[in-house]
Amino acid sequence: MACALTFTETLKGPLTSTYFNEKEWELKGKIYESFGVNFYRKLLVWVGWEKLNKKSNPIEKKTNALVHLHYRTKQSELGHLIILIIVLGFNFFVAFEFGVIQSLWLLILNVLLNLYPIFLQRYNRPRIERAITLSRRR
Repeated sequence: MACALTFTETLKGPLTSTYFNEKEWELKGKIYESFGVNFYRKLLVWVGWEKLNKKSNPIEKKTNALVHLHYRTKQSELGHLIILIIVLGFNFFVAFEFGVIQSLWLLILNVLLNLYPIFLQRYNRPRIERAITLSRRR
């Protein structure tokens, strides 16, 4: 995780890939809601992650802050995606070497710690984009 964090933090590119754009199949976030992203958000608040995150990255109502938050969602998603792929490789190795049952805990942790954060970033980014648009109109 530290390596992926270091990589995404030092990566100062604009992250303009079309991968980060909202896709039609995402149905304006409805697909993520059906996967339980709102429950996951509540879980993050319950365990205290949201409080820690808001301390280090306070949310302001200025357009520049929203643009920065939008960029941070891309950085976070990229970091989680890199880790998801790496851990998935280890997961396949463990499944083939030691059996699927032995690899289930790794798969569950990978889903909770990497896949759901990706879902959450993809769910939040269009909402932040709408807020940026509204903020620029004023």
